[in-house]
Amino acid sequence: MTAAVIIWLTKFITGASVRWAGCDPVQRQRVYFANHTSHLDGVVLWSALPPSVRKVVRPVAAADYWMAGPIRKYLAMRVFNAILITREHVSAKNNPLTQILNALDAKSSIIIFPEGHRNDGGEPGEFKSGLYHIMKKRPDIEFIPVYIDNMNRILPRGEFLPVPLLTCISFGAPINVAKNESKEEFLLRARKSVNDLRQA
Repeated sequence: MTAAVIIWLTKFITGASVRWAGCDPVQRQRVYFANHTSHLDGVVLWSALPPSVRKVVRPVAAADYWMAGPIRKYLAMRVFNAILITREHVSAKNNPLTQILNALDAKSSIIIFPEGHRNDGGEPGEFKSGLYHIMKKRPDIEFIPVYIDNMNRILPRGEFLPVPLLTCISFGAPINVAKNESKEEFLLRARKSVNDLRQA
């Protein structure tokens, strides 16, 4: 019931339209990687997926934000089944990559934001190396670029209440690490695959 209400509210506030530009909304294990401009990005992307796909998708989210208060904690743990990662004091024993790989090994799909932090909209920022390492360790999974448009205006940085506006979620064609492609080359290409959806 709670999930249904969240999905309805999200679609009502954002008026989100969904564009499958390079793949189909099928039941297949995937890593959806997207630009990041709002705390609602993961919720909006998750809500945009068909029910049969959504039920196995887990957003990767910052523990310090989503564990701040009982409502956020409930939503993260009970509704979104989020993978909550620590962004500070990362070590070999406390590596977010381990949590993500464990979720993939359990046959979940995930939503990840490779920029690692929110930007102010427009062109995505530099991608962190985590996406590359996930892809190298799990090359058989589909990696789908996603561009979320207008979310920085719906919930601007520092604001608590969203402003109703129209947004669009565009899903692109799968990518993977090419033979002999360096980490830097791949991350640039992955970032371009997201940005190209913005310009399409």
